[in-house]
Amino acid sequence: MQPMQAQMGYDRAITVFSPDGRLYQVEYAREAVKRGTTAVGIKCKDGVVLIVDKRVSSRLLEQTSIEKIFKIDGHVAVASSGLVGDARALVDRARVECQVNRVSYNESIDIETLSKKLCDHMQTYTQFGGARPYGTALLIAGVSDGAPRLFETDPSGTLLEYKATGIGTGRPAVMKVFDEKYSDDMDCATSINLGLEALYAATEGKFDVDNVEIGIIPLETGMFRKMTKSEVSEYTTTFEPEQASEE
Repeated sequence: MQPMQAQMGYDRAITVFSPDGRLYQVEYAREAVKRGTTAVGIKCKDGVVLIVDKRVSSRLLEQTSIEKIFKIDGHVAVASSGLVGDARALVDRARVECQVNRVSYNESIDIETLSKKLCDHMQTYTQFGGARPYGTALLIAGVSDGAPRLFETDPSGTLLEYKATGIGTGRPAVMKVFDEKYSDDMDCATSINLGLEALYAATEGKFDVDNVEIGIIPLETGMFRKMTKSEVSEYTTTFEPEQASEE
């Protein structure tokens, strides 16, 4: 019983490392992310794309009330996976950081700067007692200095930049598709098709195209917008999951 009791002590305190150097509460927060819906982000030669599976759990639920892609500023957006409430808290903080930068310097915030500020905030919740880590991961996408940027955060405050990545329950399947088929010279249209194929692989054939949400930031305008339902349907109707799975 003593080893079990000792482990429970490390398990309950976010500020205490286990003997093998682990913070159990941070690892549990990562597990919360792994149970979340799948979201993917892809950089392409003419912009950056975010695609999410909203996973509507009941036919009585209004699909428009489920928000997984958030506009932060004109040139930056976020896709989340994990605890939605935690994601919304981080989204609100990100929006404030964007406006503080605009008021202070009269310019839009750099995507990397915003990502680091959010991760610094997330990291503090792994270092001090009295609060738990954020149980969410974010894909932060935007355009800075004429170049697309895509960053991934996790509950520990780790920040990594990707060409294409995924978060949530289907991450392993998504990354496998991207490793095999991603190319630096893809345009946004091709990237959206690849993202849909990755989502199909992640859902193991339970892919529902009606629950897909797509956000795009083209280099031409540098401004984020969510695709309308009719625009999304143009991609989802031409996407052939049976063919994709065979390939």
